[in-house]
Amino acid sequence: MRVRATTHISATPGKGCTNGCSPPGGGARWSGQTGGTGGVDDAFSQLFAPGIGAEIMGAGKFGHPGWHEDPDWKGAWGPNPPFHTPVFVLTHHPRPSIEMEGGTTFHFIDASPAEALETAREAADGQDVRLGGGPTMVRDFLAAGLVDNMHIVVVPILLGRGVGLWDGLEGLEKNYQIEATSSPSGVTHLTFTRAGV
Repeated sequence: MRVRATTHISATPGKGCTNGCSPPGGGARWSGQTGGTGGVDDAFSQLFAPGIGAEIMGAGKFGHPGWHEDPDWKGAWGPNPPFHTPVFVLTHHPRPSIEMEGGTTFHFIDASPAEALETAREAADGQDVRLGGGPTMVRDFLAAGLVDNMHIVVVPILLGRGVGLWDGLEGLEKNYQIEATSSPSGVTHLTFTRAGV
């Protein structure tokens, strides 16, 4: 069983800025797609779901700031979220689990990366655990040495704000084999594979 991280970042002068960022004035300035458009992008997007038995995501990916104060909030994906596995939402505001259509059940836990991973591994029943983001959560798991494989999509847009994925992770590249694949859509797919995995 592997721990896989998947996220999208945007190239900005000086440092990467992760998903959830917006360009100055709002609205995307890049019209390309990050997957599912054919060719290389489609090949990578097809790797998203197979072999995943559980997902871990941060509170910011599950919902907008303050979602924990709304007892009816069930995420932004509608009644049948795309995960189809147990999903463990890391939050300082645990609440009862929410069972959705299609096999997704959201569990809300206040745990360290290692504790959350142990819980997700048990639920994954021998399959891989995906780290779905956001960037701060992925960075915490990387800093703890818990990520086996990572796929990052670098999107060429200029953003005005956001969270740097690499902050505090200097030297990370020494532990991974890194490959870059460019796409005609304008994005670059980076894959990180831990040495020995």
